[in-house]
Amino acid sequence: MERSDFQEALLRVMERKQHWAWPQFVSGRVPKERLHIHLEQEYAVYIRDFARLIGRVYVQCPVAEVRADLAENLYEEETGRLSRGRPHAELFLDYPRGLGMDLARFERVTSLPAAAAYRALLDRATTSSGWDVGVAVVTIFVEGTPYERGELDPTAPRRPEPALHEHPLVVHYGLPLSALELTRVHREVEGGHRAAAWRMVLDHVPASRRAVVVAAMEEVLHGWLAYRDDVALACGCLRDTP
Repeated sequence: MERSDFQEALLRVMERKQHWAWPQFVSGRVPKERLHIHLEQEYAVYIRDFARLIGRVYVQCPVAEVRADLAENLYEEETGRLSRGRPHAELFLDYPRGLGMDLARFERVTSLPAAAAYRALLDRATTSSGWDVGVAVVTIFVEGTPYERGELDPTAPRRPEPALHEHPLVVHYGLPLSALELTRVHREVEGGHRAAAWRMVLDHVPASRRAVVVAAMEEVLHGWLAYRDDVALACGCLRDTP
């Protein structure tokens, strides 16, 4: 697989990282009393342990340049000392705290079936599938959005960044602006993370492994879509909601 074909295949995976229920979340149609399900599952499935997922890949990687980028990402995720001085998983908990949720729930989350299956895919990708698969899955898929093409092509649409007071949790659920520190951090550091993610994968995955990486990304995409199906249904979303 040529580099250009590899890039295009990965971009097409990411452009399908969209879920039918997301418009219901961002328009406030999910009942507030069920919103905790979404936040708990996100936290337990990958946010709480994201630094550890990066760390797993770091220790497997033989490429010094890739390890350097992973190390910077890991340091920021685990400590926040390149931005706001707090770990990103801790900053995430400002969302439920600001919404008045019981934070004790986040210490004992029971994963939905498809959430557990998706986490198993992430665990396999970061432990036994090769460093290249791990890097692609963690830094491109998990951290990325359907707007990845805009990270590589200045003429393509970039990830939207509405004003903080227009954030759906603020507009529809009354989240205080002070609880959006994680959103602020992502806007400060994510540009560098996106550039590093694509650099690590496009510049360092051997040609002989590119098809393997694409196949792994496809598998993780399908796992993510099933996971989001479970969350959406648990939150009361309906596919035929206009």
